[in-house]
Amino acid sequence: MGSMFRSEEVSLAQLFLPTAAAYTCVSQLGELGLVEFRDLNASVSAFQRRFVVDVRRCEELEKTFTFLQEEVRRAGLALPPPEGGLPAPPPRDLLRIQEESDRLAQELRDVRGNEQALRAQLHKLQLHAAVLGQGQGPSLAATHTDGSSERTPLLQPPKGPHQDLRVNFVAGAVEPHKAAALERLLWRACRGFLIASFRETEQQLEDPVTGEPATWMTFLISYWGEQIGQKIRKITDCFHCHVFPFEEQEEARQGALQQLQQQSQELREVLGETERFLNQVLGRVQRLLPPWQVQIRKMKAVYLALNQCSVSATYKCLIAEAWCATRDLPAVQQALHDSSSEAGVSAVVHRIPCRDMPPTLIRTTRFTASFQAIVDAYGVGRYQEVNPAPYTIITFPFLFAVMFGDVGHGLLMFLFALAMVLAEDRPAIKTAKNEIWQTFFGGRYLLLLMGLFSVYTGFIYNECFSRATVIFPSGWSVAAMANQSGWSDKFLANHPLLSLDPNITGVFLGPYPFGIDPIWSLAVNHLTFLNSFKMKMSVILGVTHMAFGVVLGVFNHIHFGQWHRLVLETLPELVFLLGLFGYLVFMVIYKWLRVSAAGAASAPSILIHFINMFLFSRSPTNRPLFPGQEVVQSALVVLALATVPVLLLGTPLFLRWNHNRHLRRAGQLQDEVKTGLLDSPDARGSDEEKAEHPGDQEEAKFVLSEVFMHQAIHTIEFCLGCISNTASYLRLWALSLAHAQLSEVLWAMVMRIGLGMGREMGVVALVLVPVFAAFAVLTVAILLVMEGLSAFLHALRLHWVEFQNKFYSGTGYKLNPFTFSMEDQ
Repeated sequence: MGSMFRSEEVSLAQLFLPTAAAYTCVSQLGELGLVEFRDLNASVSAFQRRFVVDVRRCEELEKTFTFLQEEVRRAGLALPPPEGGLPAPPPRDLLRIQEESDRLAQELRDVRGNEQALRAQLHKLQLHAAVLGQGQGPSLAATHTDGSSERTPLLQPPKGPHQDLRVNFVAGAVEPHKAAALERLLWRACRGFLIASFRETEQQLEDPVTGEPATWMTFLISYWGEQIGQKIRKITDCFHCHVFPFEEQEEARQGALQQLQQQSQELREVLGETERFLNQVLGRVQRLLPPWQVQIRKMKAVYLALNQCSVSATYKCLIAEAWCATRDLPAVQQALHDSSSEAGVSAVVHRIPCRDMPPTLIRTTRFTASFQAIVDAYGVGRYQEVNPAPYTIITFPFLFAVMFGDVGHGLLMFLFALAMVLAEDRPAIKTAKNEIWQTFFGGRYLLLLMGLFSVYTGFIYNECFSRATVIFPSGWSVAAMANQSGWSDKFLANHPLLSLDPNITGVFLGPYPFGIDPIWSLAVNHLTFLNSFKMKMSVILGVTHMAFGVVLGVFNHIHFGQWHRLVLETLPELVFLLGLFGYLVFMVIYKWLRVSAAGAASAPSILIHFINMFLFSRSPTNRPLFPGQEVVQSALVVLALATVPVLLLGTPLFLRWNHNRHLRRAGQLQDEVKTGLLDSPDARGSDEEKAEHPGDQEEAKFVLSEVFMHQAIHTIEFCLGCISNTASYLRLWALSLAHAQLSEVLWAMVMRIGLGMGREMGVVALVLVPVFAAFAVLTVAILLVMEGLSAFLHALRLHWVEFQNKFYSGTGYKLNPFTFSMEDQ
């Protein structure tokens, strides 16, 4: 079978890589992405491996790259995407990249440090200027009274021994949230022997660290006495205030202010030159960093792969083991030959035997990837067991559509998925970061088929936004019923509900060509009819789906050479499933085909027949469907019950017999070897015989109790599962009915009321615009998103639990090839 129906053949290959060309060979294998290396140094610590120094150098470079990338983002710039197809650099380029990146990082650190220092200095100059500007305001002028000039002291000098003391000033700036606490503490500590003035700066100043504009509070404190001055300075230091010198004379303050403005202007010019140089450095980083990142990631990946190799005894080559698809071995051999040709010694690849279970490799395309992801979410398949994904492509959208059947809703889903499929190659669509969008985009082909199948089942149900459509003429004739029944005006007035009798000639003209007749949407027993139809349809689909899963197990048994399981497991499972529930499906179809409208009133009940089947009884009021039905039912129940011991004991007993046979054969072989040793001094035959029979050790590990316990669990799970799983498929009926009723309620509560209001008011267009908008929003939110998610989860459960557990173990592991595709992205 193809690789889609069963995982590809994977071989374990041994690679002999010349030491001089090992790096180039592994780099080329990374570009191909075909092999998965096995760790041959699992017992060796990561710090003791051969290429650990090179790995550390790559990690140090990655730290430098992270710093450069953060600096680019800090400047509000973005790194361009790297060019495609960049190879892993040769080892000699590592030193060059390290030197250039360290030089760029050091330049950025120096320039950033200078810029920070200049901004901090400019910030202090601006604060100083704001403080000096406060000294010219009304707060200081208010202290000069009685027409005193500014040369007159604020306080009259005291008489006596303190007459040499004068008023001093402390000026500075503090953050706004500290100003109130600073003012209170100054007042309490100095006991009011000071005059403090606080004022906000007129303009917001740029913070030197964050670059955001911020408001500062400037303060001017006048005090008398050296001790109070010391207290004030200590308090301002505790609040991390910026304290500046403050001249008492107006001319001195004006001169200092002009000098500050001149220094600020010079600093701005220097800061502008610094920023221009910084932009030049960042431009070089933008140009060089993306390819460096890709190359160093590839180089690190190569060295990590080389660390998994072992060294030959002569230290002239590295020995690696890798899983590879058998059909890709020639391509791997050719790539290694081309990579090692310059070293003078060609790399060698050859297959080696292995008892470990190989990894599972299933190649997917854009179309099959989402369906394979559904299967792998349950569990990765064992090596070369049947893959359910090809069948899931059809069964999953179909079971979803059975629960979601509506032409209108399916068409909306189909168009949405079709738009994603048509735009899948656009870069903006692929690189979208929204997780919900990525989920929808990843399953676009799944949504496409789900919508398409929903349109198909919608035509079968004859529902389009819960409304029936008349594509073909109805198979029921009301006129024939009225003509032959003699309905009078009085009869019609007294009977609001009229019944159509299909036994009257001309009333029922034949079945509808496709789907359900639209006249059923007008019948009061519409729901009863659909309940019966969808319930029986769910049982038929469920039994068919489960039987198909059991049949797929046949291919597993044949492929793995387990012929005994065909007779001891698959055949009893089919007899049990089809003998009970297959017979139920037969009765449903037989009743549909044999019972006509004339005998519908006396038609037997399938449910009562099925109950009597297990009770080995009969109901006098429920006539049989066909002659000899009781004998057939009893025989099927007995046959189904007889398969249970076969399922339970058949495989363990056969394996026990097979194990004993191998032990007897091994004993005879050992006797022959001993006889040969007595006849010949050459003892090499013993080792050869052991090598020819490697399975003897595995046969010795056979434990009957474990095998019996496993088989008992499987038997109980299958027999009880046939009952519970068949009932589980009734969710198809329940979800389909719920979807149809929600559509009907939404139409009746929104569109029908809106159409009625428009007819009464005479302004149909104005009323229908908001009504249709509400109907569209509710349809998408409730019926498409919520109901669609519910139907999706139920279809997922039916595949995982009811279908895949019949043949799929899901106990394998994926082949994860060594590839550079992720590093390129």
